[in-house]
Amino acid sequence: VCGVASLRHSAGHLGQGSCAICKTSEETMKVVIIMVSVLAGGLCLPGPHRPQSFSSTLQKMHLHTSVSSDWGANLTIPELIEAFGYPVEVHHVTTEDGYILELHRIPHGVSGPSSGRPPIFLHHGLLSSSADWVMNTADEALAYILADAGYDVWLTNVRGNIYSRNHLQMSPDDIHFWAFSWDEMAVYDAAAGIDYVLETTGESSLYYVGFSMGTTIFFALMSDKPEYNDKVKVMVALAPVTYLEHAKGPIVELAQYSNDLDTVLSLLGVGEFTLSSETMDYLAENYCEVGMDSAEICYNVIFLICGPDPGELNEEFFPNILEHYPGGTSVHTVNHYGQLIVSGNFTKYNYGLIGNLNHYGQSDPPLYDISQVTAPVGLFWADNDWLGDPTDVARLAAELPNVVLNHEVQLPEFNHLDFVWAIHANEYVYRHVLELLSKY
Repeated sequence: VCGVASLRHSAGHLGQGSCAICKTSEETMKVVIIMVSVLAGGLCLPGPHRPQSFSSTLQKMHLHTSVSSDWGANLTIPELIEAFGYPVEVHHVTTEDGYILELHRIPHGVSGPSSGRPPIFLHHGLLSSSADWVMNTADEALAYILADAGYDVWLTNVRGNIYSRNHLQMSPDDIHFWAFSWDEMAVYDAAAGIDYVLETTGESSLYYVGFSMGTTIFFALMSDKPEYNDKVKVMVALAPVTYLEHAKGPIVELAQYSNDLDTVLSLLGVGEFTLSSETMDYLAENYCEVGMDSAEICYNVIFLICGPDPGELNEEFFPNILEHYPGGTSVHTVNHYGQLIVSGNFTKYNYGLIGNLNHYGQSDPPLYDISQVTAPVGLFWADNDWLGDPTDVARLAAELPNVVLNHEVQLPEFNHLDFVWAIHANEYVYRHVLELLSKY
C-alpha cells in the first residue's frame, strides 16, 4: 500500500511525497483492493446517466476555468455538450458487419454559421468514448476549441463502448457480440465513420485526430485499406500507440498474462471487459473526492498506468470525470495491446496457431505495414508517457513515410492521459494542433 501511495515521491515528481496516507489502514486497504481490482480486471464501465437539476455553474463554465466540481454529473456526452452552450447532433452509422455506432457532432461553435466548416473526425482512446474530447473547460477541451476555431467536429464511438452497444442481429448479452479487437474497429468502425462524415458533409476529405487507441486504429486502417489515405487531409496523433516494446509500469507485467486471462474468460462465456456503473459511482463518491485521504490512491493508480503528473490532474473535477470513464470494450481489445507489449511488434490479433491459420492462413498474425500510411501525419508525444514511450514513437516516426510534424510536449511530467485531461492541455498541445491543421 505504501509503495503505491508514495509513488509520487519515488518518481521524484512531488518532492515531499510520503506514506502518511497509510494511516487509515482499514479504509486505505479497502480502496487499494478495489482500485487494483479495477486496474487488473478491466477498470469500470459507467452506465448512461440522465440529467438531474442542472447547476447554473455550467452556464459559466465556458467563460471561466475555475468552476464548481458539479459539472458533467449525471449527463450523457450530448447533454454535457449542450449544457456548455454548444449545438450537438446525434448520428448513427451501421458498419459492414452490423454494429451500430453513435457519433456526436458539434457542427459549429457557440456562435457562428453552421455551413462551410471543414469536418474533423476525433477518435477516442482505449476503454473510452466521445467523453475524451469534452472532459475539461471549454477553453481546454479539444472538441470545443475546434468548434470555436471554425471546424465541423465529429466525435466517434467504437463498437462495444457505452454509446455503441447495438448490432443488427446480436445483443451485448451474446458473447459473440464481443468477438472483436481494434482490428475490426479499424477496418469497419473507423472506415464507416469516415465515409459517413464525408457523405453527410459532401466533402471529399477530412481532418483526423486520434488519441492513443485512436491512433492505433488510424494506422491499422491505412495499412489495411490504403485508399483511405486520400480521404485524410492530415492526421494528428496524440500519444501515438503502435509499438509498445518500451512501455512502463505494472501494465507490462500484467500483459504477460493477458492471453491466459482472455482464454479463461472466453471459456466462462465472458467477452466484455467491464465492471458495473455502481462500482464506478461507489469509488468516485466514497474514495476519490478531493480532500479525502484515499483520493491520493485513486490518482496514483492512474499514474501507475500512464505516468505520474499530479500538476496537470484536475483533482476537483476528477470524480465527475470518472463518471464517464471507462467507456467499455471487449476482452480481445485489451488483450490485443497485451500481445503488442509481449511481441514488441505492431501486429493483428494473435488467435494462436490454429486460430491464426483459420483467420490469416499463416501461423503468426500479420504485421501491419506502416509504409502504407501515406497521409500527412503529425506526431505529438511526451517524455513521461508510460504507454506511448518516446523510443517507440521514434520507431513509428522512422517507418512513417510522411511525417510532417514530430512534436515533443514541452513539459517533462506530461503523461498519457494529459493529452485529454490536462489542466493546461491547450497551452501544451492543442494550440500546436491548431497550427498544424491550419496548414492543410
